[in-house]
Amino acid sequence: MPIGLAKESWSANEASCVTGVPLKQVHRIIDAGLLGEAAQNRDGSRVVLGAGLIGLKLAYQLGTILTREGRRRLIQRLFDEPAAEAVYDEPLSVDLRLISEAVCRRVSLLAEAKGMVETDDNVLGGTPCFKGTRIPVHDIAAMLANGDSVAALQASYPRLTEAQISAAPIYAEAYPRRGRRRNVSPSRRSGPRTSFVIHFDDLPPAS
Repeated sequence: MPIGLAKESWSANEASCVTGVPLKQVHRIIDAGLLGEAAQNRDGSRVVLGAGLIGLKLAYQLGTILTREGRRRLIQRLFDEPAAEAVYDEPLSVDLRLISEAVCRRVSLLAEAKGMVETDDNVLGGTPCFKGTRIPVHDIAAMLANGDSVAALQASYPRLTEAQISAAPIYAEAYPRRGRRRNVSPSRRSGPRTSFVIHFDDLPPAS
């Protein structure tokens, strides 16, 4: 098992983020019992343990190739030999190296993103912000999703580094914005957030 996965546990959202398995499929795979003891309930929430991340991605990618029992056997072989580079279920052989590398890369990116973010009840009511700023991470992620470039965001938020901006999407994916939005007056409601600025000089004269 890759060192980075040996002693960690991940929520269902985190597991979905680092494996690329849709959240609904994460729950279906767990419900099917394919992860065995590598999926547990803690304080009313599901967590995926250790090599369970690799097993999760394996179960999803082989969903259209193998039966549930076939996937269960392969995943159990992974758990029995966590250091193995491949698992076998004749006549099928699955190379685990690319899967492990992809998951470990995303685990590392998520860890880096978490290290850039802090929550403080005295700053925007505990909204996750980049450290040392009052800039919400989810707002930056939304702006990127709506087409803003890193350069445009840096121009709008000079305190943010390129690394911080690039980290916003993975953080927002693993830790979705919680709760309902506060009531906003109609005059302040808008469409998707972006960093673009409208210059009134550019507007056509009123007819």
